[in-house]
Amino acid sequence: MEASAITRTRSTPMGAVGTFQARSARTTSRSASAVPMALLAGLSGLALACGGPEDALDPQAPASQDALSTQSQALSDERRPGGHGNPGNRAVGLALEVENGEGVPLKVKAGQTFYVNQIDLRAFINTTVDQGVSGLRKNSDFAALGWGGLRKADEEFVGLSNPDGTFTRRSFYRDAAWMKVPSVFTVEPVDARGVLTGTPVLLHVGSDNKRRAERDDFFIRRMRAIQWTRDCVSLTDCTGAKAFEEEALVELRNAYDHAKQQTFSFRPNTRGLRLRWSLRPFAPYFIPVTQEASPAFGYGFGIDIKALTAARQDGTYAPGTDVTFQLTLKDGQGQRLHPAGSLPTYNEVAPPGAPGHESGIQYYRAFFDATTTYYRRKHRERMMMTQLIGPAQDIQPIRSIVDLEAFLDDSQDVQTIATPARDGVYAQFMTFPPANKLFGGAFFPTEGRWDAPVSDTWTYSLPADAKPGTYLVTAKARRVFLGEDVPASRTIEIQVGTPTHTEAKLTTGPCTSCHSKGGELSQVAHANDNRAACATCHAPLGFELEGPIFVRTHFIHSRSNRFDAPLEKCTSCHLEKETTQRTSKAACLSCHKSYPDSHVAKFGPIESMYVGGGRESFQQCTGSCHKTHPGSGF
Repeated sequence: MEASAITRTRSTPMGAVGTFQARSARTTSRSASAVPMALLAGLSGLALACGGPEDALDPQAPASQDALSTQSQALSDERRPGGHGNPGNRAVGLALEVENGEGVPLKVKAGQTFYVNQIDLRAFINTTVDQGVSGLRKNSDFAALGWGGLRKADEEFVGLSNPDGTFTRRSFYRDAAWMKVPSVFTVEPVDARGVLTGTPVLLHVGSDNKRRAERDDFFIRRMRAIQWTRDCVSLTDCTGAKAFEEEALVELRNAYDHAKQQTFSFRPNTRGLRLRWSLRPFAPYFIPVTQEASPAFGYGFGIDIKALTAARQDGTYAPGTDVTFQLTLKDGQGQRLHPAGSLPTYNEVAPPGAPGHESGIQYYRAFFDATTTYYRRKHRERMMMTQLIGPAQDIQPIRSIVDLEAFLDDSQDVQTIATPARDGVYAQFMTFPPANKLFGGAFFPTEGRWDAPVSDTWTYSLPADAKPGTYLVTAKARRVFLGEDVPASRTIEIQVGTPTHTEAKLTTGPCTSCHSKGGELSQVAHANDNRAACATCHAPLGFELEGPIFVRTHFIHSRSNRFDAPLEKCTSCHLEKETTQRTSKAACLSCHKSYPDSHVAKFGPIESMYVGGGRESFQQCTGSCHKTHPGSGF
């Protein structure tokens, strides 16, 4: 902290700040304030990560990493929960955002207790010159950071063409010094003059190469840079391109349980949050804050699903039956977020400049804020949708590709994703609004599809040859309300053809050895910890082949340096050897980044970082090879 800021803190009357100083004095002799300690924690990496001489600190050197870890641990040991919220209130996770150096204004409920659950920073520039992302290190909000060690890690084209017939290429960069070293964020409530109005909160970002659940404050930590080339002449050729965007991203989300204890609230005179990053300590961000005394809705998010079509006397549905369901979105107190029978239109909620729904209901918005599996902001995609899959005992990955034409078909709101004869399981899904309105509105913007009414009911059609058993009906959605950005999902079961309950046989897991302490599946992504209820929504799409869970799981864990187990050790996740023996491009090349020349000659070069190739990637390429995987543990 600058000296003037420290002086202002010391002259503030005893209260939140005075209490904080008193606690610091009792717990440490090294500092009278946690804010200078936050800066100290980052100083050992400043020479490299803050843009100093790139040879001043080798980020790979064990001694340097140990020094950074020591500083980070010292700060962690001295943290204390703060805040002046109402003791009876459930602490709410805040989502903070900074765009090109400007804090995105935040509105919160007055008197509420909060913790920081999400931080999104983005710096970007547009250029007509293909320079990778080197423009960011010269002329962006992140220019002062350390860019030494940067490398291009992956590349992928967007499957759909642009409206003018050109294509978009995405190039992903990693390993710059600022992306790798540990750092600290300090969140400071301040008044209109910049004087502290509450206890600063210190958040440990951790390092890129090790997940430390006991000391890091966020389960998800992703830092990278992306070059977007938006006018490529084909899916393989960007010759002559002139439209480039370079962006750098910080994504922190899903606070660990211990970080949720670092709570704070806003005093009436609080006008903003000052967000300091130890890698740029003397250039803090400012996030304007306004407070709403009596909002119409509460925090939290829940989903109810009920079948409107009555079951037979024995509680089952007959094969061939159409079953209508209704969705209800609620806040954490159970209050309905929308009138029974309807949801807001797409134009009310999602497009830039839309008024937004007062209850915080969200729809798919990747048309305006692109998302990319692992590399870019999938948590901001905000798709609302529902699925049916069954019978439970036959649930398995779906490898049949759903083409865009199915989404644009005006004759059907519900898409059939899998059939027993073709896929071994039956599955349907529907988006909200229905795909022919949601995606149709993007392709046919003059037809008013985004203004069409949206119902909270839908109908699934059980096939006449439906296999008896338990079928799962799931809905997922996301809500953004007064600073809280939170997912929810709900699964109910229906019995088809038999009252006997059947169970899914999961061949992977358990995930809790890593997904715990705030990173549970019930908290991350869609907040869905029922892994049997994933396959329908995660079928491969013609314009997004990486949909299946096995592809995304392989890709994310192979790219994340914070995944603890050896990548070749299949037994970390797979429970049966047989589940590792179905070889396909999608299964193998979602993890491996290369294969032998003999494979290139027979199966073609690698064309996709996610699935290896195109539509053929889900076909089993052989039944005689790759019966074992070196180091698999089987």
